[in-house]
Amino acid sequence: MKTINVLSFFLLGAMTLVSCKKEGCTDPNAVNYNPEAEKEDSSCEFEKEGTVTLEMSHYWGTSATPFELNTQLTHPMTNDDLTFSTLKYYVSNVALKSTNGTWWKHPESYFLVDFSDPASTQLEISGVPEGEYTDIRYVLGVDSTRNVSGAQTGALSTSNGMFWTWNTGYIMVKAEGTSPNSGTGSFSYHLGGFSGANNIVTTSEHSFGTTLNITGTGSPIVRLSSNVARLFHQYGSVSNGETIHMPGSGAVTMAIPFYEGFSFVELVQ
Repeated sequence: MKTINVLSFFLLGAMTLVSCKKEGCTDPNAVNYNPEAEKEDSSCEFEKEGTVTLEMSHYWGTSATPFELNTQLTHPMTNDDLTFSTLKYYVSNVALKSTNGTWWKHPESYFLVDFSDPASTQLEISGVPEGEYTDIRYVLGVDSTRNVSGAQTGALSTSNGMFWTWNTGYIMVKAEGTSPNSGTGSFSYHLGGFSGANNIVTTSEHSFGTTLNITGTGSPIVRLSSNVARLFHQYGSVSNGETIHMPGSGAVTMAIPFYEGFSFVELVQ
């Protein structure tokens, strides 16, 4: 009889110990995660997230003619006739400014806009925390840290034809095509460089003029535009040099005016 009583005592104690475990949210990804909780009570709450699409549109010159590959375009300042077969450039380090003044940064934020792939002009910024945002910031080009990190994956993969193996760095803007104004009948501009006088990586920031709302539903669109003709605004005619394949003043002269032509158009919610 005593043996039975002792066994019952231990069983009752074990049951009491289990029932006394502190309950709460045990998922560290939850906003109400309780590190002291020993038993999950299904109370976990997770931060709502949304997706913002950056819609990149491009035009040519003051007439705002839509920019297209394999279409002859006349530059409004040089009068050169240019037909682009390739245009690619990098956008990276996208961030959104909250109404409280803090910046949320999109992780692994590297995108290649490639005119041979229309879908690449729609940049999907996922995982944006629920909240209100007033500004957007982004880098045109690839930041110096990633630029010297060797061949990588995704938008930074060597398969995209935007990596200089000899220089261990990236081509930030690539523009190729034909022109009767070129001494060779063609042009090929591979614009790179990230340090000192050869830096062609710039940061752009725009205010929405209203509030971007992330609620966990819907997909707001931020529309940006750029004037591709600005590649030649300071560089001048392709007859000044139809080829740039390394960092230098020529790359800066072409890339910076192009970058400065990016502007905010509208916010669609």
